[in-house]
Amino acid sequence: MKDAKEKLNFWIEYYNHERPHYSLNDQAPNEVYEGIKPLSLAA
Repeated sequence: MKDAKEKLNFWIEYYNHERPHYSLNDQAPNEVYEGIKPLSLAA
């Protein structure tokens, strides 16, 4: 079971941090997420 969890964690890490996604303009999800800047609120 430990081996399966390690492999799953590896795949999730790869999927979210390295694998380019066509729907995200060939960027990894973390690149898109980290590129989002919070909007400043109008005072």
